[in-house]
Amino acid sequence: MPAYFLAPAIPVVVRVFPVVGLAVTYLYLSTAGRLADLRAALSNTDLGPPPQNGDPAAVEAWMADVQSILEIAMTPTTLAILGVSLLLAVVAAVVLSVVATAAQLSASYARLRDERGSVAAIRGAKRHWLSVFGVRLIEAVLWVVIVGTVAGALAAAVSVSTLLGGLLALVVAPVALLALVAVRAVFAFAPVAVVVDDIGPLDAIRGGWGFVRSNPISALVYYGVSVASLFVLGSLAGALAFLGGAPLVGVVGFTVVSPFLDVTKTALYGDARGSVAPPDPPTAALGDRLRAGLRRGWRETMTFVRSAPLLHVASAGFALVGGAVGWTLAAPLAASVPSSISARLAGHNPVAATVEFGANNWTVAVSTGFAGLALAVPAAVSMFFNGAIIGALARTEEAPLELLAFVVPHGVIELPALVITGALGLHLGAVGWRTRFGTQSPLADELERAFWVCVGVGILLAVAGLIEGFVSPYYYRPFL
Repeated sequence: MPAYFLAPAIPVVVRVFPVVGLAVTYLYLSTAGRLADLRAALSNTDLGPPPQNGDPAAVEAWMADVQSILEIAMTPTTLAILGVSLLLAVVAAVVLSVVATAAQLSASYARLRDERGSVAAIRGAKRHWLSVFGVRLIEAVLWVVIVGTVAGALAAAVSVSTLLGGLLALVVAPVALLALVAVRAVFAFAPVAVVVDDIGPLDAIRGGWGFVRSNPISALVYYGVSVASLFVLGSLAGALAFLGGAPLVGVVGFTVVSPFLDVTKTALYGDARGSVAPPDPPTAALGDRLRAGLRRGWRETMTFVRSAPLLHVASAGFALVGGAVGWTLAAPLAASVPSSISARLAGHNPVAATVEFGANNWTVAVSTGFAGLALAVPAAVSMFFNGAIIGALARTEEAPLELLAFVVPHGVIELPALVITGALGLHLGAVGWRTRFGTQSPLADELERAFWVCVGVGILLAVAGLIEGFVSPYYYRPFL
């Protein structure tokens, strides 16, 4: 499971680049003397939605105000800074995605051989990420070639005759769709071949194709399981839509669906190679194991809090500094873009809020903790970023006392829980740096510990979610 907690951590790592880009942009505007002009323009401009009365003059005036702000902020230099930061973010997202895939498949294969998954995940991420990247790159090129060829042929046909283009589309579109499905079918097993057979990308593609050709029933089983899993996940998203369940669907995705699909296809491919020997199933009942897991998560969380006080102080410090920065930067927006906790709570559904806040906050906690593997920087930035959002919302709030009354009951649990995962991210970053050239066992130990700490933090955030859903929006209203 620690390997699959890397998935929600990727956006947190990637976010470092645009955040740094915005910070550099801010420094540039300050040194260039444009920051004061920008603040004045923001203070004197109504940045709300464009006028809805249909008056052309009012709409034109609103557009002119927005354009004046953009002219101050968007210089060639700031555009270059932001462009480079976004490019780096895209590159990081691609690389981290294949690293996570290599780690997850390696962990799945190790468990199917009754070996330690966390050690295999670290070793596999280092050994196989470049080959997995090659597989993904070749698949992307094939998709571009197929789609580009079809689009070019249809464009040429339409330029001759619309009727000809329509007739060609009826013939070509199904063929192109089948080609894309065939590519995906073969490449579904290629990354598994990289890990199981310890081979490069071209050999892995041949291995994936050889598996599909030699074991069509097994391949069809996996395709059926994949489609069924995605259907169930989509159905769950639809069923929970009215409950604000999108964050819960995300949690189910990285804790259940992704591991299940990876273990399934790795088992099928490894069984065909005769290289898997799964461990015996547990004898204890599922309920007993869940209760034991929750107790272990709570113990590990309390132990970690006691063992790393300075890291928790540092984590809280990053959040407080972010809060101060958010409060300061939001000052020009307080009058033009006010926020309102009462407006955000309009139509509040306690059950939906509990599900949404609990799942969303736990995802934030997991992603902050495991993102710290990237030298601790993303965990620090995440705490700073979340603190800045809170500070900005507090500065622009129309009714500060009402906001404070809403936050306090659940915040006394939720905010310390998030500080714990910030400290966890700083800790993983330090451990990763110390063990970067040595054995994987110490880092594997800490990854497993981090998993259990996230379980314990999940208990705190579940309680905080219940309070935020059923208590925080209501209790203070008779008094304010």
